[in-house]
Amino acid sequence: MSVESKAPESQFAYVVVAARRARQLMAGAPPLIDNPHTQKATRVATEELDQNVPGEEEDKEGKRRK
Repeated sequence: MSVESKAPESQFAYVVVAARRARQLMAGAPPLIDNPHTQKATRVATEELDQNVPGEEEDKEGKRRK
């Protein structure tokens, strides 16, 4: 089964997803992109979203799958 990654549909969703990923990065998770332009967690998270890097999947109710 292929995982298709797409950008969030609204600016609010984009900010929520970026903030969640930035918290993961601050907690020690490695970046999912090669050679991020900065070491700041928030910028790395937005770069990952802009490059459509696949991350955690969410089901139809918006709950994260583990």
